[in-house]
Amino acid sequence: MTIQMNFEQARTNMIEQQIRPWDVLDQNVLNHIAEIHREDFVPEHLQRLALADVSLPLAHGQVTMTPKVEARILQSLAIRNTDKVLEIGTGCGYLTALLGKSAATVTSVDIFPEFTREAAEKLSRYHINNVLLESGDAIRGWEKDAPYDAIALTASVPSLPPCFQEQLAINGRLFAIVGKSPVMEAMLITRTGPRDWSCESLFETDLPPLIGATNSQEFTL
Repeated sequence: MTIQMNFEQARTNMIEQQIRPWDVLDQNVLNHIAEIHREDFVPEHLQRLALADVSLPLAHGQVTMTPKVEARILQSLAIRNTDKVLEIGTGCGYLTALLGKSAATVTSVDIFPEFTREAAEKLSRYHINNVLLESGDAIRGWEKDAPYDAIALTASVPSLPPCFQEQLAINGRLFAIVGKSPVMEAMLITRTGPRDWSCESLFETDLPPLIGATNSQEFTL
């Protein structure tokens, strides 16, 4: 006998037991997480784990973030409906969808065309039409549409290169996970002036590195 999973109950549990305890209390963020169904974005054979507190494997050796980390990214960036956002690493497209629901426009770049192609199909199901999906290497950011009001890196970097901060607009925010496994630091960088930035440490985590990321450059506040 096949047992049908109750995704709505699992989604409520995810929000109440994983996301809220991680200090994600912004109601707009919680509303978007309730509205955009994460199981629609992960590989089909992993849908039953889509709302669990685990990273899930994707093609090309990539992984998803956990739901609570995705929620913290969205809350930390404080996306406004007038913002122009850059996402580095489309992956399964779930965070892309959350950003799309929050911002005016989103440019999401992934080095694997398969991910951007599949994300286009998933976003269309939710009628999210304000996301520009690009296939390319964004290890030095994406100058094409800079400056951005918010930038999200969905993989880690061993040290923070200056290119991402320099593509922020004044008052723009950057979320990045910096360091080496097993302990990395999630950081929020805010551009406060033409040559000034502030930095806030958010939490510790561990995430695979952005493809091509090296220690060759480091940004200093």
